[in-house]
Amino acid sequence: MNYSWHWGVFLEQAAQNETYLDWMISGLKVTLALGLSSWIIALVIGSVLGVLRTVPNKWLSGLAATYVEIFRNIPLLVQLFIWYFVMPELLPGGEMFKQMNPFAQQFLAAMFCLGTFTAARVCEQVRSGINSLPRGQRNAGLAMGFTLAQTYRFVLLPMSFRVIVPPLTSEFLNIFKNSAVASTIGLLELAAQGRQLVDYTARPYESFIAVTIMYALINLVVMLLMRWVEQRTRVPGFIGGK
Repeated sequence: MNYSWHWGVFLEQAAQNETYLDWMISGLKVTLALGLSSWIIALVIGSVLGVLRTVPNKWLSGLAATYVEIFRNIPLLVQLFIWYFVMPELLPGGEMFKQMNPFAQQFLAAMFCLGTFTAARVCEQVRSGINSLPRGQRNAGLAMGFTLAQTYRFVLLPMSFRVIVPPLTSEFLNIFKNSAVASTIGLLELAAQGRQLVDYTARPYESFIAVTIMYALINLVVMLLMRWVEQRTRVPGFIGGK
C-alpha cells in the first residue's frame, strides 16, 4: 500500500490553541458523557418495565410489553430523528428546547433516544432474570408477610440483578457503540470528530485507527468494571456463582 503514514498529525494545530488530538479527546468526553447518562435512563426505565412485565396485573404487563415492541422494532436512527425533529413540536416545553444552544439540543435528543431505546432491551433482561428465579422465592416472600412490592424489592430484584450482570454488560457496551448515530444530527462525539479530522487533514487511516483504539479502550474499561461487579455480587448456585 503506497500510503505515507503521519501520526504526528494529531499534534498539529487545528484551531486557535487546539490540536487535532484535542478534538479527539473532546469527542471521547462527549461519547462517555452521552453513554453514561443514557445508561442511567435505560437502567431506571428498563428495571421498572421489567418488573411490570412480571406482575400479575395484565394491564401493566401489557403496557410494558407494548413499550418493548415499539422501541425494539423501530430503527434507532428513526427514533433519533423523532426525538430531535418531532418531539420538540409535540411535547410541552418544546419552544424552550428549540431555544437551547445546538450542542444541548443534540445531546439531550441523543441521550433520551439512546436511553429509551436501550431501556426496552434492559427490560427484557430484567424480566428474564426475575423469571429465572425459582417460583418458591416469590411465594416465600409473600408467606413471610411481605407485600408484592416488598417481595420484589427485598427478594426478587436483588437476586435477579445478580443473575443478569453478564447480559447487562453487553447492553452497557452497546450504548457506547450506538452513540455514534448521534453524529447524524450534528453531535460531535468520537466518531464525528474522527470524520471531521479526515475532512481537515485527509488522513483517514490515522483518524479512524485512533477512533477504533478509543472505542476499544472504552469497551475494555466497561468489561473490567462489570467483571468486578459480577465477582462481587455472584451467588453460589446461580449463573456466575461458584
